[in-house]
Amino acid sequence: MPEIPEIRAHAERLEALAAGEVLKRVEPLSFTAFKTASPTPSKAVGWSLRNVGQRAKFLLMRFAPPTQDPAGGSAGSGENIGHDMSDSDDGDTGTGSGSGSGESIGESIGDMSDGNNGNGESIGDMSDGNSGNGGDSGNDLTFVVHLMQGGRLRVLDPGLKRPRRPRDGLARFEFDSGLGLLLTEPGTQKRAGVWVLGGDAADVEPLVGLGPEATEVDAARMAELMATNSGRLHNFLRDQRVISGLGRRLANEICHRAKLSPFASVGRLDVDAVGRVVAAIASVVEESLDFERERSEMSRSAERPSSVHGRTGEPCVACDDVVRAVEYRDYSVNYCAGCQTGGRVLADNSTSKFLR
Repeated sequence: MPEIPEIRAHAERLEALAAGEVLKRVEPLSFTAFKTASPTPSKAVGWSLRNVGQRAKFLLMRFAPPTQDPAGGSAGSGENIGHDMSDSDDGDTGTGSGSGSGESIGESIGDMSDGNNGNGESIGDMSDGNSGNGGDSGNDLTFVVHLMQGGRLRVLDPGLKRPRRPRDGLARFEFDSGLGLLLTEPGTQKRAGVWVLGGDAADVEPLVGLGPEATEVDAARMAELMATNSGRLHNFLRDQRVISGLGRRLANEICHRAKLSPFASVGRLDVDAVGRVVAAIASVVEESLDFERERSEMSRSAERPSSVHGRTGEPCVACDDVVRAVEYRDYSVNYCAGCQTGGRVLADNSTSKFLR
């Protein structure tokens, strides 16, 4: 699943390409695409894309309403909006049935629907320096996009032929200039999707439950979080209710960089170990972000830089040992015994007694 570096770099690319574009049409291509019923996606038609930001594993596309002229008129009229959305009204109607309940939202975002309210940032604070934040954001609409495992928000160049039903398509955004964005997800589950939120989107699902951004947590705050949360380090790093934006790849890399067992108890880590975790988060995310920023589109999982993640059986880049894995049904936890566990090899199944 894309994590902070992939989402943040993609937000920067989209911002540079589409900021200021006026939305012409929103086309739901699947009844699972939109996870909220109100506000309707069509409300943003005729509005301009203010900025594209990132919060944890979510893309944030904020649209601002057209400015009012002195006579009280609007740059985008209701008549034009109705005309522009004539092709997609049916899809909007289907939106409510696909996502009205909290249960369906929880299913759609998997382990992302979390419950820590330690995050008091506004959406403006979460935009990572993206431009176009001026003015009152109270009337904005924010399209919150979660790509899940294999979803992508792809750019459609002006003049490019648009198939009526693009392969793996979930939703399509068309702008007045001819530029388009297509949300896709391969497979049959179709868990990727969009929440349309009004006002301060940080106060409602799916963003309200997120812990602070992992890259914004200093050593003192990390020590507080670890003191109040039990469990193993690898699980702690991936718990979006505690700190947000990290997934399996980065958790593997952070544990290796910090020279700590992925199964170390967070409640037993000393001040030095906590500091190493914070430093490892910063360095691993920054290196991955530099890699993503050199690309024209989001990388595939296998392309992303790693020292241990996905490298079972390969030599460790930091010592003479070999990268090993603890295997679970759906994923693996990679580690280097020489770097992280004092040479102790951990058993390769989840029922074993792990290093504390």
